[in-house]
Amino acid sequence: MPEARVALGESKRLVGLLRFESDGRRQHAQFEYAPEWLSAKDAFALSPGLPLRAGGHYSAATREDPRSALPGCFGDAAPDSWGRALMTRALGGGLSEFDYLVLSDDQTRQGALRFLNEKMEPLSELTPPVPRLVDLERLRDLAQRFERDPSGAEDEVRNLAGVAGSLGGARPKANVSGGGHLWIAKFTSERDTKPVERVEIATLTLAARCGLNVAQGYLELKNSDHSIALIRRFDRRGTKRIPYMSARTALDWVGNDPGNYTDIADIIRQISSNSAADLRELWQRMVFTILVSNSDDHLKNHGFLYAGGNQWRLSPAFDINPSPSRHRVLETAIMEGGSFEASIELALEAAPFFGLPDNEARGLASEMAQTIAANWRQTLRNEGVSAIDIRLFSASFEHVEMEMAHGL
Repeated sequence: MPEARVALGESKRLVGLLRFESDGRRQHAQFEYAPEWLSAKDAFALSPGLPLRAGGHYSAATREDPRSALPGCFGDAAPDSWGRALMTRALGGGLSEFDYLVLSDDQTRQGALRFLNEKMEPLSELTPPVPRLVDLERLRDLAQRFERDPSGAEDEVRNLAGVAGSLGGARPKANVSGGGHLWIAKFTSERDTKPVERVEIATLTLAARCGLNVAQGYLELKNSDHSIALIRRFDRRGTKRIPYMSARTALDWVGNDPGNYTDIADIIRQISSNSAADLRELWQRMVFTILVSNSDDHLKNHGFLYAGGNQWRLSPAFDINPSPSRHRVLETAIMEGGSFEASIELALEAAPFFGLPDNEARGLASEMAQTIAANWRQTLRNEGVSAIDIRLFSASFEHVEMEMAHGL
């Protein structure tokens, strides 16, 4: 039965032991906190689904959700589609959920958790040096080669898999260092027909103008045909690793059913060190998602950073991707049992669940709509989006819900 010592941060402070078992068809795991962690004054639960107590915590894969073989906080530290594709090519097929978790790069892994052997050394088999910003063009070219022909990039795919680390999502990306920080480099996909990276950076800028707490980002190689979006890692402060968990993990969500914003609000009330501020922020993000037609607001794209004292704070917003589709729906419903319609009316109806009086909610929604309407075209233009693509994306920013919010 493979196992890993679970440790925290650069000091490799022991938190517990993770054991894993797979018989080819079934995968399941057991995690147990270390006695010294349980007795420590500054101990905290890795997630609400793993409360601080002696004894084992168990998880098992389901037919609909094989990744539930690992508790959510460990799933957050494991790679998603892009990283898994690279790891499979580099290490071979037949990798278990445990393999994907412990064999991905230790240095760039999301959050603060580390997975070590009995000598307290990383189990990872993919540990290339973290590339610098000057390596971006080489990484971009390699990612494009891998997308076109995975077998053709065989010689360098181990390095590409290593620098991808445990980053989530299906799009090509890598970790890079620069200016004393760790960054996520997002590359244009071979399949892209729209300037996704340019629009994402522009949308983060719009969100910041609306007063939202967002991840810092900018475009590199801005004047090239394949610009690169750089997003600063908010789970790092210098060399310090900050514990992180997704909203999916905070809710202890299992399966493929989408969640809802009011459930996230409920967990904020339980775990946040400033629930009033986080509830207001979450509601505004939900309205912003509606106004810019964000198509990527699923539970893994909301998260929390550890704030001390067994409490958490809503992480900066990230992965906000407008879609000019006519079918405007949310990945995360506004209220439990409600529709997934991207509706300002439903958002206002839900405002009391977030501690917002009706008049304040209306004022916030109207102010955001006015800010977006006045700035979206120029903001996209500033990031090099062409006039043709601006017209294409106009449906993301000019629609009936925007008009409704603007008129509140």
